[in-house]
Amino acid sequence: MRRGDDRVYLRIAQALEDDILSGLIREHELVPSTNQYAEFFKINPATAAKGVAMLAGEGMLYKKRGVGLFVAEGARERILEARRADFRERFIVPLLEEAHRIGVSKRDLVAMVAAERG
Repeated sequence: MRRGDDRVYLRIAQALEDDILSGLIREHELVPSTNQYAEFFKINPATAAKGVAMLAGEGMLYKKRGVGLFVAEGARERILEARRADFRERFIVPLLEEAHRIGVSKRDLVAMVAAERG
């Protein structure tokens, strides 16, 4: 849903997700503040807050009053699950539909992918 969208607050949410996936920010660690995101992206702090709030609303982040937002337990796995589902819908389903239309068998498709991986 977010991937490929150009709205800045969505890019902030995706960048934060990327940091969680890569392990740069781990469960129960403090995430950068909205002011830090605003400064980095050269945007209004309210726009940065919208991207961060989106992840908080999805349960990926939790708030410690007076301290900031932290990565929720299980956030990485939930992000992976959502990204895999998005990958399937955006790439795998259309790939299989096109392969079927042009007569590429499952075996040939697997061979093509394997050849591309080297």
